[in-house]
Amino acid sequence: MVGGEAAAAVEELVSGVRQAADFAEQFRSYSESEKQWKARMEFILRHLPDYRDPPDGGGRLDQLLSLSMVWANHLFLGCSYSKDLLDKVMEMADGIEVEDLPQFTTRCELMKKHQS
Repeated sequence: MVGGEAAAAVEELVSGVRQAADFAEQFRSYSESEKQWKARMEFILRHLPDYRDPPDGGGRLDQLLSLSMVWANHLFLGCSYSKDLLDKVMEMADGIEVEDLPQFTTRCELMKKHQS
């Protein structure tokens, strides 16, 4: 009954994905648009297995949530952070597709225009 085993395995996988998405939903900010949340949730779910809190605590999940906010704030709001931090979150987000991102002009770019 290979077909039945495969169907059960698929159902178990789908159930696991649903549980992970339901778990992540509690971290959605009330001010996030659907587009922002979907991107940040993908970031969180991608790295959740590596950032699960150990039994004695440790704040690994808090670190992941903070990194996801840094990435989302940079992408959607144009916030700037240290080069090392941005390099880390951009590497973590590699492959996450987000369409129609806003374009921002940095303060440095504005200052260069005014000095010309």
